[in-house]
Amino acid sequence: MSEFETEDELLARHRKENKELIANITGLKKQATKSKKKEVQRKCADMELKLKEKHEQELKELRSRGGDGNLEESKQVEQDEDEDDDELTPEKLLAQLELEKKEEEPKQQQQKQQQQKGPKRNRQKERLAKRQAALDEQRKQAEEEASLQPDFKKIEDENIKSLCSIAKLKEFDIKPDGNCLFASIADQLKIRQGVEVDIKTLRTQAANHIRKDPDTFIPYLFDEETMSLKNIDEYTEKIEKTAAWGSDLEILALSKEYDSPISVMMTGRSTLKINEDGNNEELKLVYYKHSYALGEHYNSLHDL
Repeated sequence: MSEFETEDELLARHRKENKELIANITGLKKQATKSKKKEVQRKCADMELKLKEKHEQELKELRSRGGDGNLEESKQVEQDEDEDDDELTPEKLLAQLELEKKEEEPKQQQQKQQQQKGPKRNRQKERLAKRQAALDEQRKQAEEEASLQPDFKKIEDENIKSLCSIAKLKEFDIKPDGNCLFASIADQLKIRQGVEVDIKTLRTQAANHIRKDPDTFIPYLFDEETMSLKNIDEYTEKIEKTAAWGSDLEILALSKEYDSPISVMMTGRSTLKINEDGNNEELKLVYYKHSYALGEHYNSLHDL
C-alpha cells in the first residue's frame, strides 16, 4: 500500500482486486476435474480469506495514520466494506460451488443412464445390413438351385465328343464370333475341295445366291417374333456387309453355290443334312448351343 494513497483510492483498489480474484476463482473452477473439485474449493476459500485479511489490514493502517476522520464517512466506508465482504465471502463461494455440483449431478446421472443403455441405434445401417442379408440369402438359394440344374455345357461337350469319336472326326476350333459359320465353311472348302476363299467372299456369294432365288429362301425369312417376313434386300445387305451371325439360310445358299452337301453335327438330335444331292465332297460342321459364352457357334470337323 502506498503511504500517499487516499482511502477512496484504497477502496477502489480493493474492489479491483476483488474482481480479479473472482476471475481467478472462476478459471480454477472451470479447469477443475471431478477428483480435484474439493481441493479447488479449499484453495478458493483460502485465496478469498487472505485477500479479505489483507484488505482489512491495509484499511486499518490507513485509518491509523490519518486518525478517526469524519465519523459519518468512516461509518459509510465500513458499510461499503461490509457490502464488499458480503459479495465475496468464502461461505458464499463454497455455497455457489456446492449448488453447481448439485446441478451437475443430474447431468452425470443422465449420461450414466445413456451409457448403460448402449450406443444409439443406427437404423439406416441396420436396414442396409438387413437388405444385404436378404440378397446373400437369395444368392445362396440361386446357387443351390443352379447346382441342381443339369450342366448343359458339359453334357453338350461330352455328347459331341462321343459323336465325333463314332464318326472318326475331330473338332477344329474356329474363332467364336459372328463370322464363325463362314470361317468353318471356308476351312472345309480348303481341306476337302482345295478351294481357297475368304469370309468376305463367302458372305457376298451367299447374299447374291439368296437374291437370285428368292422363292427358295423367302420361307426362311419368316420372323417368329414379329410374325412377318423380313425384307430380303435388307437381310442380304446385312449378311454381306456386316459381321452378322450366319444360319441355316446361308448354309443352304452356300451348299447350292458350291454344289456340295453340308452336314451339321449337333447334340440332342440327328445330324442335319443340307443339299444331300450336291455333287462335290461333303462339308462337315458342328453346331454348339451351350458351350460358348457368346451363344451359338460353329466349328469345322476334320477327319481323324
